[in-house]
Amino acid sequence: MDRAQEKVAIAKLSIYSNTVLVAVKLVSSVMMGSVGVFSEAIHSGIDLVASVMARYSVGKSAQPADKEHRYGHGKFENLSGMIEGTLIFVAAAVIIYEAASRFMNRSDVTILWAGMAIMGFSAIINYYVAIRMAVVAKKTDSLALEADAYHHSTDVWTSVGVFIALVLIQLTGQMWFDPAVAMIVAAFIIHAAYDITTRSTEGLLDRSLPEAEMKLIEQVVKGYGGNVLNFHKLRARKVGSERQIDLHLVVPMNLSIKDGHSLVEELERDIKKELPGSIIVVHIEPCDENCDKCRMIPNLSPIKGRKGPPLSCEPKD
Repeated sequence: MDRAQEKVAIAKLSIYSNTVLVAVKLVSSVMMGSVGVFSEAIHSGIDLVASVMARYSVGKSAQPADKEHRYGHGKFENLSGMIEGTLIFVAAAVIIYEAASRFMNRSDVTILWAGMAIMGFSAIINYYVAIRMAVVAKKTDSLALEADAYHHSTDVWTSVGVFIALVLIQLTGQMWFDPAVAMIVAAFIIHAAYDITTRSTEGLLDRSLPEAEMKLIEQVVKGYGGNVLNFHKLRARKVGSERQIDLHLVVPMNLSIKDGHSLVEELERDIKKELPGSIIVVHIEPCDENCDKCRMIPNLSPIKGRKGPPLSCEPKD
């Protein structure tokens, strides 16, 4: 199974699990009269919508570039994350409204044992799916799957919270625990929505790769000091699970076109080893003909992993 198929398969698992949880929680919340369980049903409902969107976005982002999308479809994952975050904010608002209403007009919560069983079942299912999705998200570097895995992990804690609330109601008879826990669930959801929306926006706005990854690219380039005199205009961004990198290399003026092409291919391979899933564009330019250092360098054939003298020339503007 390749990366794209693996992403689609785990996205389907998320859809199936959320469908079951939404149905069970909705029926239970109506029977019990619990706003806490209802908030969990809303939470899982939003997760179901997010899972469907993740399934669509990972499938779409895996499609190759076409006439209308010359740079590929990677930003579908970022767009999916943005919409997911917005939907989660809406879900939190609904939960807060319902919890506030229940504080004003308290009512009894019944069939507590059923709620406890359902919340325990929900926590176990979400924990399993969250672990599976996190592994695939890390392996495929998928923002959409990472967001969905984060949803499931927060569901684990919110389900545990509702479970504890029901236990406290059983022990104390205090019904205010139910809306109080619903408020806590809403706070978790708002935090998740903010995190997902922020990260998705970074991709849509073409924010640069993290400093550590930029340094990694620079280190790879500097390892070719025998043929690369300097580099500049290094730019890199992340689009979905794909990194797009471009830079200019300054090479000795007498480096042949063939050797220059070989140099670029080897450099690209080394960068992709460090940052898989990268698309790299390299522009080669000769050093200034008035540079005495460059005139003294013989025409060297690029050697993979070649270690040479440090980069010597000042980069051009």
